[in-house]
Amino acid sequence: MTFPLAIAAIVLLLFISAFFAGSETALTAVSRGRMHQLEKDGSRAAHDVNRLLADREGMIGALLLGNTFVNILITSLATLMFAATFGPRTIAVTTLLITFVVLVFGEVLPKTLAIARTDRFALTVAYFLRPIVFVLAPVVRWVQFIVWHVLALVGVRQQSEPEPVLPPHEEIRGTVELHHMEGGVQREHRDMIGGILDLRELTIDDVMIHRKTMVAIEADQKPTELFDALIAANHTRVPVWRDTPDNIVGVLHTKDVVRQFVLRRGEPEEFDLLSLMTPPWFVPDTTTLEEQLRAFRDRRSHFALVVDEYGALQGLITLADILDEIFGDIPDEHEAPEPAGFRRQSDGSYTIDGTTPVRELNRALDWNLPDEEATTIAGLVIHEARTIPEPGQRFAFYGYEFEVLRRQRNQITALRVIPPNAAKELVQPAK
Repeated sequence: MTFPLAIAAIVLLLFISAFFAGSETALTAVSRGRMHQLEKDGSRAAHDVNRLLADREGMIGALLLGNTFVNILITSLATLMFAATFGPRTIAVTTLLITFVVLVFGEVLPKTLAIARTDRFALTVAYFLRPIVFVLAPVVRWVQFIVWHVLALVGVRQQSEPEPVLPPHEEIRGTVELHHMEGGVQREHRDMIGGILDLRELTIDDVMIHRKTMVAIEADQKPTELFDALIAANHTRVPVWRDTPDNIVGVLHTKDVVRQFVLRRGEPEEFDLLSLMTPPWFVPDTTTLEEQLRAFRDRRSHFALVVDEYGALQGLITLADILDEIFGDIPDEHEAPEPAGFRRQSDGSYTIDGTTPVRELNRALDWNLPDEEATTIAGLVIHEARTIPEPGQRFAFYGYEFEVLRRQRNQITALRVIPPNAAKELVQPAK
């Protein structure tokens, strides 16, 4: 083989080697979700990519086989080409030169390009790779047969149980968090997607309005008093109790009452408001938000009362409470804005009401306090302290510092919390 012909063959083989190396990187790093969507939109190239990814082991085997064969062929041609020139030093010269050339032009360059333009690279090469993978499939199967039999000698079986994989919703959560850290996803969008994924994990008692703060009216009142109490409640639906606040006998819808009030020209004492009540709907506090959202839709209702395993009233849940977990607080146009349950101090710490939900703090302040064991910030402190602390006591956990400011009976009503960044600022010496 003449010298120019050998050079041309090596250059061509380098291009083929780069093709295999870049294809391997692109197809192993490509976004399967994007390829799936592109295929749905009619992309033939995305269809080819998905067919290759369907047999990942066969695809990678074919790419490695082709790349290895080409690289060995490059080395052989270079050795033959340099033999007459360098004589005994041919092996050393060929090893050094071909290692550098293959490393730069056959490995690093195409793989860097594949990483920088992953999806575009994969879509471009997929059309040419499918026939190559098909032709090399018999050889790859024999290679895999040999590989698995060698691995069997050390106890690795092909039929062994696969390693546990991350659940799909956790993979989505991790992907969104990663894109948020890289600046590709806004914090608001990250929180909304996370809120949707949390619906299957959170239960009603994590977001319900507790019985201590829920508004209810007594049934045994005069019609005018009952009407005034309903209007003063300033809610669309209001539970009605008799004898004891735990004995809910029905739910009044303000719209129904106001309609009757208008029809009777402002004389509430002339009609029975309790006749407009709808039967109460009780749901267990262990119901997940995903199940409750489905139940709201099936019953065409937006309001339910929450009970524990003994049937005792725990609070109430509305459709708006579930939507708030996804989109954040959505105030009604007629509602007076509620003050936030936390206030930032000049030293970087926060004064927080004890009843403020941990999830609300995490979303509003971008904290990462755990909310699995306790719903409110006060509950979290009690859970970690394993006691009901006294005012003035301080604790440190999860990188945050907590100080109990006020306590009413057995309930912590106010806390001072120093987040990790503020704590670092406080301990820095004055300049």
